[in-house]
Amino acid sequence: MPQLPAPDYPDDVRARLEADAREIIARYPDSRSALLPLLHLVQSEEGHVTRTGMRFCADVLRLTTAEVTAVATFYSMYRRKPSGDYQVGVCTNTLCAVMGGDAIFEALQDHLGVGNGETTGDGKVTLEHIECNAACDFAPVVMVNWEFFDNQTVDSAKRLVDELRAGAQVEPTRGAPMCTFKDTARILAGFPDEREGAVEAGGSAGPASLIGLRLAKGETQPARVVHPRGEGPQDDRPVGPAAEEGE
Repeated sequence: MPQLPAPDYPDDVRARLEADAREIIARYPDSRSALLPLLHLVQSEEGHVTRTGMRFCADVLRLTTAEVTAVATFYSMYRRKPSGDYQVGVCTNTLCAVMGGDAIFEALQDHLGVGNGETTGDGKVTLEHIECNAACDFAPVVMVNWEFFDNQTVDSAKRLVDELRAGAQVEPTRGAPMCTFKDTARILAGFPDEREGAVEAGGSAGPASLIGLRLAKGETQPARVVHPRGEGPQDDRPVGPAAEEGE
């Protein structure tokens, strides 16, 4: 059966979102360019991108709902179904996986009683495996609403989700203080981050990731010799006439 047109937002909600939308659209010379932040805006309203939210985006940008849907379904950062206050992502890309990411993800599924992309019954935590977050120096990494929790273990990850569900104040390893997924979506829409200390919060890549930057600045690094697998140090092998006599 064909779907009926999506319902509209209540009048007060639509008026508030329209004011926000005008502010977002004014940033761009072409209004269509505002679609991505507008999708974050409607996601901040209900915690996921609903048919009503896509209809709203289409209306204010004078696009078809098909055009909006094509974008909203392409990017994984836009949720298509209700999700938790905290999006807990476990990196299962190569390095994090072999350092313990796979074990953490499996343990959290058992601990929370949910599968990939599913939400706990209390609506607090949505668990998912995620791809590389460029934090390999700190593997295995867990992210909560895109904030980093580095060097995790099965036990520390379990404590983390338990504290989130209990409403405890959780501090990321680096970066801004925690907030809910709806608040994160509003920040991604381009509105000021009002968390105390968020703007000043810092965090840096690890030493291995910074080597390339140092080389680009002209800094020299200690010389290293990487030997072929199964062979000893190259310096121990005879060279010159001695090598020829040993052949």
